[in-house]
Amino acid sequence: MSDYQIAGICLHMVGTGEALRCRMLAYETENETADMVLVVNREELLASGKKYPNLSLDEWEYIRTGSAFGCRMPDFDGFCLHASAVVFKGKAVLFSGPCGIGKSTHTSLWQQYFGPERAVILNDDKPVLRLIKDTFYACGTPWSGKSPLNRNQCIPLHAIVFLKQAGENKIRRLSVLEAVRLMVYQSMRPEKSRKLMEGLLNLIGTLLEKIPVYELECTVSFAAVELAYQELYHNEIQMEGNDED
Repeated sequence: MSDYQIAGICLHMVGTGEALRCRMLAYETENETADMVLVVNREELLASGKKYPNLSLDEWEYIRTGSAFGCRMPDFDGFCLHASAVVFKGKAVLFSGPCGIGKSTHTSLWQQYFGPERAVILNDDKPVLRLIKDTFYACGTPWSGKSPLNRNQCIPLHAIVFLKQAGENKIRRLSVLEAVRLMVYQSMRPEKSRKLMEGLLNLIGTLLEKIPVYELECTVSFAAVELAYQELYHNEIQMEGNDED
């Protein structure tokens, strides 16, 4: 029985295995009233996990608890997006897309290009986006896929970029209809609950009124990083140029 503070939510978990508790150490908290309770039945996990013989019980528990947490998030004005999130200049940029598209590779390139002190990985697979007092935040969670790269922080969201592999680098801002389709597809969807699904769709609609969403066709290169940086931060770059004048 443990309590965790994740994305500003107090999560009470019962019955978790030692491996999962170790992965969640940075999120532990005390003396908090639980906002959400997850009860893990390892016998049921073992039975359901037989469909995936390539996964250990600990791996299956990690996946299932992450899914359960993510699917409850619309109750707290949030949702989980399949993305790699990097913090740069005090705000979070999320790079999203299907498995194997190169999300982690691209955020690693940002760290190599700008330095790991300036470009910090917030979560490498499943960050949470929460609307708090009219501002969207990207929040780290302990569920970061195979990577241990995650931080227990909530950072104002700057932009979302959907990656597409290509032979040359191009970036464009997506229309609302284009963005909605991609956001829904890459979000953790609580499909068994109509109420939560409606909450997710409403949150995505609100996010698209506040946050720009782009498509980046790219190669694995620093040139792709530079192009994205120039587009996502053109206002800041222009202000910095004016200050130098």
